[in-house]
Amino acid sequence: MMQSNALPTIDDILSAAERLAPVAVRTPLMTSLKLDELTGGRIFLKPEPLQRTGSFKFRGAYNRISRIPADQRAGGVVACSSGNHAQGVAAAATLMGMSSVIVMPNNAPAMKKARTIAFGGEVVEYDREHDDRDAIAGAIARERGAIFVPPYDDFYVIAGQGTVGLEIAQDLAALGLAPDVVIANASGGGLVSGIALAVKDRFPEARVMTAEPAGFDDHARSFRSGGRERNNQVSGSICDALLAATPGKLTFEISSRIVGEGVSATDEEVARAVAFAFEELKIVVEPGGAVALAAVLAGRVDLTGKIGAIVLSGGNVDATVFAQCLSAA
Repeated sequence: MMQSNALPTIDDILSAAERLAPVAVRTPLMTSLKLDELTGGRIFLKPEPLQRTGSFKFRGAYNRISRIPADQRAGGVVACSSGNHAQGVAAAATLMGMSSVIVMPNNAPAMKKARTIAFGGEVVEYDREHDDRDAIAGAIARERGAIFVPPYDDFYVIAGQGTVGLEIAQDLAALGLAPDVVIANASGGGLVSGIALAVKDRFPEARVMTAEPAGFDDHARSFRSGGRERNNQVSGSICDALLAATPGKLTFEISSRIVGEGVSATDEEVARAVAFAFEELKIVVEPGGAVALAAVLAGRVDLTGKIGAIVLSGGNVDATVFAQCLSAA
């Protein structure tokens, strides 16, 4: 049976990890002496650009799509995404022998569109400023009998993303370490809420924080107000992967209880973080995947004497944007 409004638990994340084991990459924890020196802490990085399709999104997409009963798969799946969820859904659906249609903004990075198609997805474009992507996806679902795969506000998607936190907790525990702070990028909140469930199950005293682009810090503002705040704009940042209008309903039910704090970084700071990851870590990180690192490098989180974990959530960046980040740093 497909879950809908229930909230996942650590058991659901463990189940997702078992399901993902044959198809997903267990990304390693990385360290950087330079980052330790700059922060005064012992910092570990979780490089999800090394994940299948180049971001953590494959985890939640595959966990959700693989749970669709066989007799409901004929119509395929439909999803809305600026790129990373799109690629995750397309790849997961293809692995399951299903078709996929992805509703993508017409200003999404060209590379993300091309890779979505390469993974087997059919792309339908919309205008982010004027069109209702959910209405477009709903019409496609009705016409084709397709099942909608939400980008974040879904039981199995959250559980799948939670395997990022599960691996962080397991790998640090294997080193005999307990994290003081775990920082993850946030858009709709599926990643950070899943991570928080997994990390705080094993390390209840750990702080889990969101990182968002400046001007799109709806989670941080929502934590302060106690309600789901909305951003004033839907575009205008190089962090195209993190432009959800407001935290998800299910994800905020989780994050408001066990996350509760967030930081942000400007586009300029993000560009410097992208360059830092390339120069110091030898990892290609997209702007939206580098916000947590950017906030740390900008001194927004005090990690002096602490053990910290930073999630690099994706690496799908156009060559031109990547070059601009390197030149601007």
